[in-house]
Amino acid sequence: MLQAKTYRTLFISDVHLGTPDCQAEMLVDFLRQHEAETIYLVGDIIDCWRMKRKGFYWPQAHNDVVQKLLRQARKGSRVIYIPGNHDEMMRSYPGIHFGGIEVLERHMHVTADGTRLLIVHGDEFDMVVLNHRWIAQLGDIAYGLSMWGNKWYNRSRKLFGLRYWSFSRWAKMKVKRAVSFISDFEEVLADEARKAGADGVVCGHIHHAANDIRNGIRYINTGDWVESCTAVVEHFDGRIEVIDWSHLLAERARLPRALVLPVGADADAETPAYADVHGNAA
Repeated sequence: MLQAKTYRTLFISDVHLGTPDCQAEMLVDFLRQHEAETIYLVGDIIDCWRMKRKGFYWPQAHNDVVQKLLRQARKGSRVIYIPGNHDEMMRSYPGIHFGGIEVLERHMHVTADGTRLLIVHGDEFDMVVLNHRWIAQLGDIAYGLSMWGNKWYNRSRKLFGLRYWSFSRWAKMKVKRAVSFISDFEEVLADEARKAGADGVVCGHIHHAANDIRNGIRYINTGDWVESCTAVVEHFDGRIEVIDWSHLLAERARLPRALVLPVGADADAETPAYADVHGNAA
């Protein structure tokens, strides 16, 4: 069995459990290989919007994610749930514990090196969500359609041995208005952190991972587990790192097979779907 890497803090957001687009299997494997003293669930963990519109969808892999998080809490990790707009019903239960998972509207996290980080989902500072909810929900429908088309496109790419390609991720980097929105969002969140007396902010919401400095404030976005499969970790010295799990898995696939087998594994046996992507013996 692979030995999990332990961090001081782990930040995850925008899992969107309850939707076919959620990369639940990859998240379960990530959680199996990464543990932390404190785990922040930074909103949109469960997609109540989509389930309300499309009906209940909850395969075993989605249940495995929940069970894995509950297990981490039972083992002693502090698990804090900061609700987002897709799971906003959880905002009605601030301070309540569910199976060891604590619900908070926002939180101030202090890193090992003394950096103060404001933890929020971020939808509170998205003017479309705040003032035009119907537009946000229409955009969510359009996003779902683009993910459906992207899924079939990538099935074709897989036949030719090509890696996964995300249209939405590409558009965020190339379409001028999307780039402008991301930039404005980052500046607003950085300003909110400054008002709260923080040195930085950790958020989600826009499905675009980042670890940058914006006007003297550290802006950290956890990304998502729909397109990019990213998370943020804090090392025990306070260093912050974005982990791109899908990229690491692709790198693992290019390594010699012997480098990714656990110690004592039979080289002729079937390799686990997601072995240690860092090539480390466990």
